[in-house]
Amino acid sequence: MSSLENRVAVITGAAGMIGRETVEVFKREGAIVAAVDMKEADTGADGFFQVDLTDEEQVRQLYQSVREKFGHIDVLFNNAGISDERDGSVLETDAAVWERVLHVNMTSVFFCCKHGIPHLLENRGGSVINTASLVANMGSATSQIAYTASKGGVLSMSRELGVEFARRGVRVNAISPGPVETPLLRTMFSPEQSARRLVHVPPGRFAQAREIAEAVAFLASDRSSYINATEFRVDGGISAAYVTPEDES
Repeated sequence: MSSLENRVAVITGAAGMIGRETVEVFKREGAIVAAVDMKEADTGADGFFQVDLTDEEQVRQLYQSVREKFGHIDVLFNNAGISDERDGSVLETDAAVWERVLHVNMTSVFFCCKHGIPHLLENRGGSVINTASLVANMGSATSQIAYTASKGGVLSMSRELGVEFARRGVRVNAISPGPVETPLLRTMFSPEQSARRLVHVPPGRFAQAREIAEAVAFLASDRSSYINATEFRVDGGISAAYVTPEDES
């Protein structure tokens, strides 16, 4: 039997590369997948829901609709998020940019947990995976202050929820990817900025979206049954590195 056989999973940010790859991996593992995004997309999921996750009433209705369509909910992968090119140093970032990034990246996760977790509790348990980031733990001289703060908030919120609901059968973890080779990353970083970051990456490359998706599937499954209220880093060892290997030639 596959690791997610007949589990109903709600994946937000499903139109992005990590979201799409996670839909594919979950389907391979036997899950029934409800894909969610702001923009309509063919993700290969069992159902697609076009939702503005910053609208609490839309989020509440989303989980009710998934429950009505599939009968129960077992997994939440709260993955939707944005980066804003105007988000930089605290000395330069406008308050409107700050508020937009935090609302999309952190408040939407709050809404998804607030209205999704009750369905897991009714189903006597489940797994929640929230997308944080490596930057929640590490400082950067090339700052994205709102993005960094939002991911730090997601990380702290995930720990709190994991502790709160552990004895009711719901595990909550944050996954913290390092840089992932996606269109979003290419809009975030210039070639020079990418090169500056690669110096600190022990494998000498950014992650592939499928590598993140495989980690999410592990956290969603019973194979991770005693992993809770923690940060699961998928960063290639960046956070452990002091000096990285020289390129072999």
